[in-house]
Amino acid sequence: MEAAYSGRMRGNMGEAKKETRVLAVDFGASSGRVMLGTYDGNKITAREIHRFSNDPVILNGTMYWDVLRLFHEIKQGLIKAKAYGGAESIGVDTWGVDFGLLDEKGFLLENPVHYRDKRTEGTLEKGFQLIPREHFYEITGNQFMEINTAFQLLALKEQRPELLDRADCLLMMPDLFNYFLSGVKKSERSVVSTTQMSDPRQPGWVMEVADKFGIPAKILTEVVPTGTLLGPVQEELQEELGVEAMDVIAVAGHDTQCALTAVPAKDDDFIFVSCGTWSLFGTELKEPVLTSQSQELNITNESGTDNRTSFLKNIIGLWLVQESRRQWIREGKEFSFSELEKLAQEAEPFQSFIDPDAPEFAPAGNVPKRIREYCERTGQKVPETEGEIVRCINESLALKYRYALEEIKACTGKEYGAIHMVGGGIKSELLCRFTAYASGIPVIAGPVEATVFGNIAIQLMAKGIIKDLKEARKVIANSEATVTYEPENSGKWDEVYEFYKKKILGK
Repeated sequence: MEAAYSGRMRGNMGEAKKETRVLAVDFGASSGRVMLGTYDGNKITAREIHRFSNDPVILNGTMYWDVLRLFHEIKQGLIKAKAYGGAESIGVDTWGVDFGLLDEKGFLLENPVHYRDKRTEGTLEKGFQLIPREHFYEITGNQFMEINTAFQLLALKEQRPELLDRADCLLMMPDLFNYFLSGVKKSERSVVSTTQMSDPRQPGWVMEVADKFGIPAKILTEVVPTGTLLGPVQEELQEELGVEAMDVIAVAGHDTQCALTAVPAKDDDFIFVSCGTWSLFGTELKEPVLTSQSQELNITNESGTDNRTSFLKNIIGLWLVQESRRQWIREGKEFSFSELEKLAQEAEPFQSFIDPDAPEFAPAGNVPKRIREYCERTGQKVPETEGEIVRCINESLALKYRYALEEIKACTGKEYGAIHMVGGGIKSELLCRFTAYASGIPVIAGPVEATVFGNIAIQLMAKGIIKDLKEARKVIANSEATVTYEPENSGKWDEVYEFYKKKILGK
C-alpha cells in the first residue's frame, strides 16, 4: 500500500516526479546546522539554511549544554525553511551519551550535563565493583569510557540522588529535541546504544545495569527502531512559528550512525572513519562481536540503520587541533585551519608522537602545552612551533587509526581493501594522506556532509521514498564526489608505526 505522504515519489505512466524536501538538524560538539535536503529521485542535495554555535556553559563548577538556546536555534531553522517552501519532515542527530531528565509533568529538571564535565572521574572502577568488567561487556557490548551514560548516572546517583528521585523520564539528547518538537517521549535505538545500558542484540535496555547501579527503571522509555515516525510537530509550535505541519522522524540520533549510513561503499565489508571532533573508526556488521578479544581491546558495538551493528573504536580526533587553535587564539594568534595545515606540511616529519586518547588530552584547555609535556615525559623531541604541534597530532592520529585497523581485523578475521573517511575531518588533506600512508591501503574521502546526508536518507527511507540502505548509499554516491588517496612511502611509515606501537602505546 502506498504511504500517504504528499512528497512521495511517483513514476507511473511518465508522470513527473516531485521533489521531496526534509530538514536535517545536525548538532556537533561546537556548532550546529539546520540543512534543507532535497531529493529529486536521482540525487540528494543539502543546503545549509541556518548555522549556530554550540557553546557549553560552566556554572558553579559544572559544564552544561545550553539546551534551551539550542532548541531556539532549531526553531529559527524551521522559520527559515519557509522561504524555501517548507519541508515534509524533520530529523535530529547529535553526539551520544548525554541526556536530559524530565519530571512527571514533562518539564526539564535541569540543563543536560556535558560529557566533558568532571563528575564521572573514577566511576569506571566503581562500576566494575557492581558489575564485573567481562560480564558488563557481554551484556552491553560497549567500549568502556567514563563519559558513557551509565557512568554519568552512577555519578549522579552518588552526588545528587535527589535529582534522580524527582525524574520521571530520561531522554538522550536527540530524543529530547524530538520530544520538544513532537511531544512524544521515545528512545531511538542508535543513540541508546551509546549508553552502556543497551542490549546489543535487540532493541531494549539492559535492566541489570539499572538495577545494579540503582537507576530507577521507570525513567527508561521505550526503545524504537531507527527511522520511526514519531508524529507531527506539535500544533502549538506550528502556530508559534507560523509553519505547516511536518513529521518528526527519529533518524539515527547518534551522528556517527547517520554518517555511517552515508558511507558510499559498494562492498559489504569496509572500514570507515567518521572524523571530526571525535574519530569513530570501525566496520559495519550484521551481528555484534562480544568476544573476550573484543572486550580486551575495548571495541564498541553500536546499533545503526537497518539493524546493522557498527563495530568501532572511539578515538579522540580533531578536537586536539580545534582546542590547540582555541589556545593560540587566546594567545593572540588568529590562525585559520588551512593556515595551520600549511604550517604542519612544512614541519619536519616523524619528530614526535602522542596517544590521542591519553587522559590529559580529553579536557578543554591548553592542549599544546600538554602535548609538549607528554613528549618531554616520553623522551621525544618536544614540538615547539604551531606547525610541529599540528603535524604531531595528524601523524599520531593516522598511526592510531592503523592500530585500530589491526584490532578490527583481528576480531573480524576480515581483510579490507580501503578506508572510507567521511565528515568534516576530510577537509584536512594532510590527515587523509597520512591515513593512507600509515595504513598502507587507499583512503576514499567523502562525503564531507556525511552526517547530514545520512540523516536525510533515513527520513526518505522512513517515508518509503528510498527503498533501503543499499539504495540510499547508491543515491549518496551519485550525489557527492569522493577523492581517493593512495598509500605512499609505506616502508618508512611501517618503521615509524613499530616505534609508535612500542614507545607510545606500550604494545
